[in-house]
Amino acid sequence: MKKRLASFIFSIAILVPAVPIHAQSDSSANLYYEAPASFSSSQGKSNDSITSSRDNAITETVKKISPAVVGINVTEIKQYSSPFSSMFNDPFFRQFFGGQGSFSQKVKELGSGFIISPDGYIVTNDHVAGNASEITVTLTNGDEYKAKLIGTDQATDICLLKINGKNFPYVTLGNSNDIMTGEWVIAFGNPFGLFNVNDKPTVTVGVVSSTGMNLEPLDNRYYLNMIQTDAAINGGNSGGPLANSLGEVIGMNTLIYTAGQSQGNIGLGFAIPINRVKKIVTELKEYGKINRNFNIGIRVQSIDEGIAKYYNLNTTRGVIITQVLPNTPASFAGLKSGDIILQVDNYKISDDQTLVGVFQQFRSGQTVSVHILRDNKNIIKQMTLEKTEND
Repeated sequence: MKKRLASFIFSIAILVPAVPIHAQSDSSANLYYEAPASFSSSQGKSNDSITSSRDNAITETVKKISPAVVGINVTEIKQYSSPFSSMFNDPFFRQFFGGQGSFSQKVKELGSGFIISPDGYIVTNDHVAGNASEITVTLTNGDEYKAKLIGTDQATDICLLKINGKNFPYVTLGNSNDIMTGEWVIAFGNPFGLFNVNDKPTVTVGVVSSTGMNLEPLDNRYYLNMIQTDAAINGGNSGGPLANSLGEVIGMNTLIYTAGQSQGNIGLGFAIPINRVKKIVTELKEYGKINRNFNIGIRVQSIDEGIAKYYNLNTTRGVIITQVLPNTPASFAGLKSGDIILQVDNYKISDDQTLVGVFQQFRSGQTVSVHILRDNKNIIKQMTLEKTEND
């Protein structure tokens, strides 16, 4: 208690210069203080100076980005299984109860997004709006729009929406390849639905903690080369922009790590690099989906301690090829069973799940560099990803 009270023992005394008290012509006296003209003038200059010093790159970025940030409310129809679903699959019970093993329910979710063009294209996460049956977008002026789902990609967790209109405020997309660890970043979004309270995004500030982070896949979504930030990201921030101090969007807020059962931020937030978002959005605009119609033609296994010891490896990172199928991109590239894949293009391979996620980044017709370890030698093979026959 003493520590709490200690913070209130300071006081500020304002010293006002003494001025004459002017007597009135009648018997009563009217006491008043007349401030010198120079006092109010200097006070105004002081306030202007303070305001000027408070205005900085971060506040300018907030002014620039905020009008293009939107709150997203979605209605999604989810399928649930009854705890007695196995019983209802039994023909005996089905004749009495019918197919009651599962049921559907409308669920309302919320998230964030940002407008990327004056004609109303909006980017958000697939896990925010990718499965929505109804999408409502709220702008900072309070206007609400029904949004159309243009296309979505579960693998990269990127979704493209469209609202009808013109001259919408929109963000400037930066270059996520030149991000510097330690630079200031600002996260915008709709945490816990607070956007709906005053039609304004919530802003948090931090730095880029790290780049090139490969995370574990979640619900068939692969998070590679992610931007890590300590700017607070909470539930509902998903899909909002992460901007640098130049007012450019360099990522899309997507994931947080939490402590135990806590849903709050602990300083570990992750954003999808904006260069990946640009690439996916371009394809979604044109095709409405991402086509990954190629078959690599290999079977692999993650490296455990036993395999690492057998091959005299210093780490368990990478995957070992257990089979190469004939007449496939892998066989044409000269890959063999026993080769250890360490890297594909600029993506380092940690395990089999990372390899699957990496190949989600490519398209048929592309040629990729596969870095392998064979007979204790580092070799690079060029592999062209050809379309499968049934496409």
